[in-house]
Amino acid sequence: MRDATTLVRGLERAGLSIATGESLTAGLVASRIADVPGASAVLQGGVVAYQVSVKRDVLGVDAGLLERHGPVHPEVAEQMAVGAARACGARIGVSTTGVAGPEPHGGHATGTVYIGWAVLNEAGSEIQAQGHELLQLEGDRAAVRNATVDVVLAQGERILAAS
Repeated sequence: MRDATTLVRGLERAGLSIATGESLTAGLVASRIADVPGASAVLQGGVVAYQVSVKRDVLGVDAGLLERHGPVHPEVAEQMAVGAARACGARIGVSTTGVAGPEPHGGHATGTVYIGWAVLNEAGSEIQAQGHELLQLEGDRAAVRNATVDVVLAQGERILAAS
């Protein structure tokens, strides 16, 4: 399991904050960040958006997009990241959505995961950068969820390196 210390210290040095919008990880990303002493300086908060209604109503994911494609989709992941950053007043938002298993869901195989990220301007009104990554993970439910957290933390470090 990846440690979040490098991400937390990098966010501190850069004067940036982070928020999470999590579906299949259900708060594990925020928890891993919060495990680092001093994380309160950078972790604004997180939204566990397990249900489609929470993705739509709290994180602001487009209802039409959710109806057309369901929650396991690259644009959903990106919109979740933007929504998390805005909901929590953070500059960086990260998100997770996918199928941890044990069964396929919505036409997607177990281990199909999208992570999303967004970087907002200081006012939170404009998106400066955003993206997503498709993961095809193997293992049981716990392995898929933990591997997803590891990739999100690594992506956070890449965002900082690019800043």
